[in-house]
Amino acid sequence: MRRWSRRKNPFALLFISRREPYLVQYVLREHKRGRALHAVLEDSYVQNRSTPEDRARLLDHPDLVAALGRRAVDDLRLTLAAHPTGR
Repeated sequence: MRRWSRRKNPFALLFISRREPYLVQYVLREHKRGRALHAVLEDSYVQNRSTPEDRARLLDHPDLVAALGRRAVDDLRLTLAAHPTGR
């Protein structure tokens, strides 16, 4: 069975907005439990439900930014840019 990329599947964009709230809730819940944000973003739950572009877009989500603070998000952006996982 072949996996379709978002570029090849015009309907994939419809599912991004449906998944995003669940990813935001998961990230916030896990971070509130004391986990580092970068570790939460590397969880299989997040990795399997998002692309690197989706995860980068999560860092701009207003609820996430408000809860975690702009500085923490900026620090994570620098870390991700320096060490891309390629997933």
